[in-house]
Formats: sequence, structure tokens, C-alpha cells
Amino acid sequence: MADDQGTWDVVVIGAGAAGLCAGIWAARAGARVLALEGGPRVGTKILASGGGRCNLLPTRWRVDALWSHSAPEALPELMARWPLPAVRAFFERDLGLALRDEAEDKVFPASGRAGDVVVALLSALSAAGATLRTGARVRVVEPEPTGAFTIALEDGEAVRARRVIVTCGGLSLPRSGSDGFGLRLAAALGHGVAETYPALVPLTLDAPDLRALAGVSCPAWLRVEERGGRIVAQESGAVLFTHRGLSGPATLQIAHHLVGPGPRGRRLRIGLGAPALAMAGGDGGRGWASLLQDGRGGRTALQALRVELPQRLADALLARAGVQGPDRLAGLARDARASLLGALTALDPIVTGSEGFKTAEVTGGGVSLAELEWATLQSSRCAGLHFAGETVDVTGRLGGFNFLWAFVSGRVAGEAAARPAAVR
Repeated sequence: MADDQGTWDVVVIGAGAAGLCAGIWAARAGARVLALEGGPRVGTKILASGGGRCNLLPTRWRVDALWSHSAPEALPELMARWPLPAVRAFFERDLGLALRDEAEDKVFPASGRAGDVVVALLSALSAAGATLRTGARVRVVEPEPTGAFTIALEDGEAVRARRVIVTCGGLSLPRSGSDGFGLRLAAALGHGVAETYPALVPLTLDAPDLRALAGVSCPAWLRVEERGGRIVAQESGAVLFTHRGLSGPATLQIAHHLVGPGPRGRRLRIGLGAPALAMAGGDGGRGWASLLQDGRGGRTALQALRVELPQRLADALLARAGVQGPDRLAGLARDARASLLGALTALDPIVTGSEGFKTAEVTGGGVSLAELEWATLQSSRCAGLHFAGETVDVTGRLGGFNFLWAFVSGRVAGEAAARPAAVR
């Protein structure tokens, strides 16, 4: 509870993954903590993750798991403060939440229920002695000359805090309550905010023939190229054609290289089928180039494509290449064979943008990491103000990495914000 003057040691704004973790660790460090959630319930993105099952963590760390446009060099130091094995142990041993490894290096609650993650975090928050209020939307945060803060709520109430941690998310999935308040707050307090954009998001294409394939899914190899052909990024995995363009895990992983800040003129190239097939030239004679040369037994172009691709996609690619399905491979002219090989290994639809924040998994950009003290995630512009989670310019791959960042940054900010209170 607040002290006799009605002042909390730490007020956390936002009770998602980062906010709950910040509140837990600040309270465990001895601070009087108030967590404010603007919506009617907490952890809405946790509840929505993984189709309601919550891909909580990855099974292993990878060096390209996170990126930041403002200070990428800070990420190894930050993530080392609470390594992945220790985060997993926190959930399994400390909170008593059974976890299960699944395909693609993903970790889920063993129950298959995202709600169990929220319950575990809420129980830990309560056990640590923190106070939680829902339906408490913040209107403004004003620094005082004393170094404390006044937090004005939309209902007219005001609360006072010695330290404030902003963890109210970004702009993605607005139905979850994300409205960019933390970004606006940072800007109002003099912070730089790296350009925001939808990340881990489906792409829109200027390709009517491909959009007509809505619902078709297949393995693919995607690469983003700059002018001159230099490969900026590449991913392999499932893609899904939609009424607007392209989705699926591989698409979401690579989208930020096309719709985020960066050099213009980048283009997407797609190789269809498993990587050994999709990479131009193939691998050890197993690629499309070799298959299209195999005309034994009167094999047709459609029969060759159907080795790996769904019928509708095969038909569309044949049409793009100007090849008829019944055409026999042995009789294909050289230019027709080259055109078909290009459609299979270097499909190059025009990317017009993305589906936006409405369907984006996370927000790219955010509060500049270069303007935060990396050891505490405290603002270098406003003493006593800390940031964590999606509000910060740090974004992760699919597979639990964004939750991992939320938990790690929440703990770093929470413990740091509690220190002056704990030793007072």
C-alpha cells in the first residue's frame, strides 16, 4: 500500500507480460507497488497468444532473436541479465507452472491454456504484496520538482509515485487495448521514439493471381534483396496466400525488412517448395532445375510441379510462366523452361505494404533504447521513469522471443525502480 503521504514507491502502468513481471520483481525487492491496467482484465496479449495456448518462451536462444533500430548493441547485455534457462526456471520452479516443449523450438504451458500463465503471474504479484487495479486508465504523468510523479487517471483520481515503469505496449492488436499511450507519454516527456511500424505482420501484394490463391499454404524459401541483388534476409517455412497477399510464419518473420524503416527499393523473392527445391539450382540434383529436366516417361509440367505444390498453386505458376499443364517436359522450349524455373525459385510479387497494426503480432520501433540506461532501463531524459516490454524499441522473432524480452525487461526495470525504495 502507499505510505502515509499516499505515495507509492513504484507505479507500473500496464499489466501485460512486462508489467506483471516488473510489479513482481519490484515488490519482491521491497517496494510498495501499484500496478495500473487500463482495461477490464490483465494479460490480454498473453491470453491471445498461440491461439489461446500461449507460446510463452523459446526452447533455445539465437543471436538474431531480437532487433532494435536505436541501440542493437545493448541487447546482448540486457538479455544476459536474466538468461533464458533462468526465466524458464522462474515459471516452472518458482511459479509452479508446468511447461512443455513443442515443435519449432516453442514452449507452451503443459495445460495448453494461456489463462494459466496469467493466473501464475497474478498469484506471484499478489504474493509479493503488490496492489493491482484494472479499469484504471492513465491520462497523464507529470514529473514533480521533488523528483516524484503525479499520475492522473481518466476518472479524475490522481496517484503519486517515486518511480514509474511504463509497460503499456505499443500499437499492435488494438483490440487488446494497445493504443500507443506509452509512446505518446515518452514523447511528451522529451524522449525520442524510433519510427513505429507493424512487425510480424502479413504482407499485401500487387499480384491478383496470387491473391486468388487465398487459403493455399506450402513450404517456401523467402529472401529480401536490395537493389543489385544483395540478400538482406532470408527465411524458410510455411507461407499462406491470403485475399490481400501473403501470411504464414516465414512471411511474418521477414516482413519487417520490407515494411520497417530501411533502404527503399527492397524486393521480395520467393522460392516455392522445401528449401532444397526452392533454391535456384537445387541441391545435389534435387532442385527444381533438375526436376524440370526430368522428362522420363512423358512426364508433364503439371506432374513435375505436383511433386511438391498444391494443385491451385501449380496451375497459377504454370499460367505465370506461359506453360500448359499437359505440356511434356521433354518438349519444353528453353525459354519456357527458364520462365517456369523463375516462377518456382524467384517469384517476385510487388509488396505494397502490410495488413497493419490490426493483425500485427507486435510493434516495431518505440521508445529509443539509446535513451535508456541499459542496466536499469531508466530514462536518461527523466530520472525515475523506466520503460519495458513492447513500448521499447526492441522486437523479436516469432516463437516466444517477444515474451522473453517482456519478462527480462520487466524484471530489469522492476528491480531497478525498487532499489531507492528498498534501501531508504
